[in-house]
Amino acid sequence: MDCISTRLPYRQTGAFTKIAVDYIDQANALKPFYVYTPSLKGIQQSIDTRKRFPTNREVLVQELKKQYGDLSKDKVAKNINALLSADTFTVTTAHQPNILTGPLYFIYKILHTIKLAEHLKTSLPQYNFVPVYYMGSEDADLDELGHIYLDGKKLTWDTKQTGAVGRMKVDAAFLQLINTAEGQLAVLPFGKEIVGLARECFKKGALVQDATFQLVNALFAGYGLVVLLPDNAELKKQAISIFEDDLLHQTPSDIVSKTIEKIQAAGYKVQANPREINLFYLGDGIRERMVKKDLAFTVKNSALTFSEKELLKELNDHPERFSPNVILRGIFQETILPDVAFIGGGGEIAYWLQYGEMFAHYKVPFPVLLLRNSFLVVEKSWQEKIARLGFTAGDFFLPGQELLNKLVTRESKNETKLNGSLVQVEQLYESFKKQAGAVDITLLKHVDALKIKAVHRLQELEKKMLRAEKRKFADQQRQILTIQAKLFPGNGLQERYDNMLYYYAIWGKEFIRELYEHSLTLEQEFVVLLEK
Repeated sequence: MDCISTRLPYRQTGAFTKIAVDYIDQANALKPFYVYTPSLKGIQQSIDTRKRFPTNREVLVQELKKQYGDLSKDKVAKNINALLSADTFTVTTAHQPNILTGPLYFIYKILHTIKLAEHLKTSLPQYNFVPVYYMGSEDADLDELGHIYLDGKKLTWDTKQTGAVGRMKVDAAFLQLINTAEGQLAVLPFGKEIVGLARECFKKGALVQDATFQLVNALFAGYGLVVLLPDNAELKKQAISIFEDDLLHQTPSDIVSKTIEKIQAAGYKVQANPREINLFYLGDGIRERMVKKDLAFTVKNSALTFSEKELLKELNDHPERFSPNVILRGIFQETILPDVAFIGGGGEIAYWLQYGEMFAHYKVPFPVLLLRNSFLVVEKSWQEKIARLGFTAGDFFLPGQELLNKLVTRESKNETKLNGSLVQVEQLYESFKKQAGAVDITLLKHVDALKIKAVHRLQELEKKMLRAEKRKFADQQRQILTIQAKLFPGNGLQERYDNMLYYYAIWGKEFIRELYEHSLTLEQEFVVLLEK
């Protein structure tokens, strides 16, 4: 696989939220909600702050070595050991363990993290930077995480398991899903290779978080990526004071709620609302909200109840049973990692902007925020179809009707615009106004009304002429719709829909290599990747 790439401003794609594109453009309205700009200068300032925070590097490295066992070799082992040094910092992205990596942006986030860490090492050689994938394995939303799309077909993991998805086990239904995927992929050049890797990682009885860890490690260990499984008692001990404050005093909820009011006042929608308590209770098959009622703490949809004393004992004896929700996950992550930059999607950036005052309250360093890289991958055969219509792949971010209008205007032999004629009409009515005004000045408004009515009717004629001409381009319209359905499945971005397995089955490891080569670092632009 050999590719070239072009770039588009995120705003031009029309596919990202106002808060995301305003953050990229450094809009003044958002400046109160983050600490450092997404720039090399911002990274340097983040490093200076991080140096003064007491990250427990020994525990982090100890738990990573337990997690990896014999799997950490070469670059990964070197990066894990480097974390003991005060001059080593992490660049982190986070994502849930979507089955078989879920949508394409799962790997785009990881590759951006790898590329940025390498760029920073080159730009700031006095420091080391380790790329980290923080796995949100405690997420319990199987409806979101339990399916993939392969070339337009939805494959769903039909399991009866409940609770945190990362703690679920690979079962017969999961293996059947892999079998179904093989039926679609085996005919492609590298289909058997990627299906074989999936089978090797997702063995019956394995935890989903462990299987996902193995798959991600197999794909990215060569790039030095460190995968962190934070569902870990020793790591959660580092954040017990914050968890306790949330349980007893609901401080995070109060702080974030006030920040939300300011964000709304600045004209933006809120991404995540805090609850009174922002911790879940984790147990066998459950991840349920904790609720304070009078002097007791209960776990929703269970018979579990704790007094304040019992709850604090449970938290200190079994911190692994407490799971931060979206409000607390980020501050937990930044407590256990020597992080200087966080890479996330538009939704993640939006809710991290809600956390700045909470981080300041707990004196935890707030990282540089970067919008993750985005790609549109266009196979050569589809480029040829696009070129025959006289367009580029970037043109297809426009609505289908707008593309067709451009094509008709460009290629029609008949003139469908009345621009020149409308100017003449304007001039004609100006002469009428002079003539009528000389007779009676009160007639001027009547002439203006006649002009508006005439111009409106001519504009309607223009639209009808264009519609009639477009009917002569029915084949081209069908081609435009077919191309858009391929490039924007489900009327959304390809990266939010398609799964990596399909593209790996076509191009093998070279697909990941090309994405890596064309991944950006601090540029913050949308990349269109074109197969040569």
